[in-house]
Amino acid sequence: MAAPPVEAASRRGRGARAELCAAAVSAADAASWWCAVALVALVLLGALRAETVDGGGAGGDGVQYFRGPRLGGPAARPCEEVYVVGEGETLHTISDRCGDPFIVERNPHIHDPDDVFPGLVIALRPTKNT
Repeated sequence: MAAPPVEAASRRGRGARAELCAAAVSAADAASWWCAVALVALVLLGALRAETVDGGGAGGDGVQYFRGPRLGGPAARPCEEVYVVGEGETLHTISDRCGDPFIVERNPHIHDPDDVFPGLVIALRPTKNT
């Protein structure tokens, strides 16, 4: 026995809706990936570009180039209660920057203040948050 025409039309409508929904999901997925790629590209371009300022004055082209601090460098790191020592840092430089003169007293696992290495985790009570 054949299906009534109303049921067949209903099945065709559901199939078309499912196709349309699958196409919309696929388009949304592709658009989100392209947005993520564009966002990463903008962040990288913003971090790498050189800012120019009109220097005026006589001679030369009158343009001065400036570069900001490197992303993730020691100067850009905040002073938090749990601090991970970065490359080239000493307890003295961390103490000066964060305002905590008692780093050795608060960290009994530091036996020799001169033996500080990148990746060492220390506890701070920062008074400055640069």
